[in-house]
Amino acid sequence: MNRKGLEHALVLAFAGILIAACAAGCGPVSAAPGARERAAPEEGVFRLGVLGPFTGPSASTGTEYKGAVTMALDAVDWQIGDYAVNYAIEVVWIDSQSDPEAAAQAYERAILEEGIQAAILNWHSSVAVACMDVAADYEIPHIFPYGASEVVNEKFLSDPDRYGYWMNKGWPVPAKLTTAYVEAIEDAITEGRWLPEEKKLAVFAEDTAWGRSFGAAIKTQFETAGWTTVAEEYSPLEQVNFYPSLNKLKALNVALVAGTSTSMPQFAAFINQADEVGLESMIIADGLGWAGQWYRMTGDASDYAIDQIPGWATSEGQAFAEAFEEQWGVAPSPSAAGLAYDGTTMFIEIARRALEEHGQLTSESIYTWGNENLQTGKWSFTDGIVMASYTYTSDTLPDPIVGKGYYIFPVRQYLNGEGKIVFPPEWAEAKLIREP
Repeated sequence: MNRKGLEHALVLAFAGILIAACAAGCGPVSAAPGARERAAPEEGVFRLGVLGPFTGPSASTGTEYKGAVTMALDAVDWQIGDYAVNYAIEVVWIDSQSDPEAAAQAYERAILEEGIQAAILNWHSSVAVACMDVAADYEIPHIFPYGASEVVNEKFLSDPDRYGYWMNKGWPVPAKLTTAYVEAIEDAITEGRWLPEEKKLAVFAEDTAWGRSFGAAIKTQFETAGWTTVAEEYSPLEQVNFYPSLNKLKALNVALVAGTSTSMPQFAAFINQADEVGLESMIIADGLGWAGQWYRMTGDASDYAIDQIPGWATSEGQAFAEAFEEQWGVAPSPSAAGLAYDGTTMFIEIARRALEEHGQLTSESIYTWGNENLQTGKWSFTDGIVMASYTYTSDTLPDPIVGKGYYIFPVRQYLNGEGKIVFPPEWAEAKLIREP
């Protein structure tokens, strides 16, 4: 029997002794969650979990995650520390499958069987909500998960001491970003660049916490600006047939369709089928550009759609994008690969500082350093390739500060596979227009 097997057997034997001893009348036995057959860390090795959709409808995002994480760790030779104290980083890829229950089970297995001591990233809000309890139960600091919806924030704020292990978010709630769509559209109408017959809005989104959060936010914001919502539909991530819905929107003469999906096959199907049925609505395709191969899947059907996508605004970002495509054969998206690279690099820097301050790299030292510095705003991560600064405060947690100089997505309009910034005005490369 190897050492891990022996430890496993001893834990089970000890638990049996306790149960037998208490059978005569003591209270119920309840081991601390973190003690339940958890794999012991190896000396000089730190095991890092990476949570992502490596299979399933959002697998293209998982592919970008793997490439970005690998490149970030390659840059530090997969090590944290110096010659005196050094830890080799070993990655455990945790496949969420875009399914909350499967993700939570895989996350727990990664802790108990693979011995992860911290984790990074995540894509779906529903997966985040499921995994937050696992991280809390086993006191695993989880850095830079993407899950953005209000449901994540509500859970975090319901018990910050417990859910503080879900240390920060790599994506703020949709309502903090979607206002830019409303302003961009209203500016175009005011300046006469687009004159819809009636301000009729339709909302479509994936039927997840993310999709419903986006839909509720943008619906309210457009209605406040004088729009009337005439249709609202939420679809399972696996759905790829939208012809009935699109024909209905065409019959309703909808001027604007606002939608989002984290599944590239689903989004591409919607965009392509909208073109096929001759839908003339302006389309907000929030997240179409999250996958690097979006234009290959949609072609000119995506022309004139608008999206909120960060860009490769710095020389470091441009160099990363070129190196990523050369190494992996896929054009990276700033929203998937870019932010994943920043999240991994953020973890590396937090781990370095935790090791320097506490003398060892453990779940506890990373959590303690992050709680005292990252979550209070004493420290900001400013060495990213996508955003100027990732800054968190007690007032914004678990979200970052959103705004110019911090975390912000410009609105882009697509034409011939290129997205040019149309809002905010001071960054604009073109004017928002409707297809002539």
